[in-house]
Amino acid sequence: MIRLFNRETKGLIGTIAEGDLKTLIDQLEEEHAQDADYYLTADTIEILRTRGASAELVSMLRQALGDAEGIEIGWERS
Repeated sequence: MIRLFNRETKGLIGTIAEGDLKTLIDQLEEEHAQDADYYLTADTIEILRTRGASAELVSMLRQALGDAEGIEIGWERS
């Protein structure tokens, strides 16, 4: 199981499948090979949607973003 969390608040965003994690890794910029966090905006989430992210992942990310301009998320295996 892979847990997504808000890096600022440490709050759990939700759990995702391997395919969703692969989408995040493949589509978002990583600063190094072991990078496990990403900065997302509404535009970033839309790009993920158009590039095949699951509806569940997109919905989860949109809910986590809420009215904020951006959010830094992290992931970890549990």
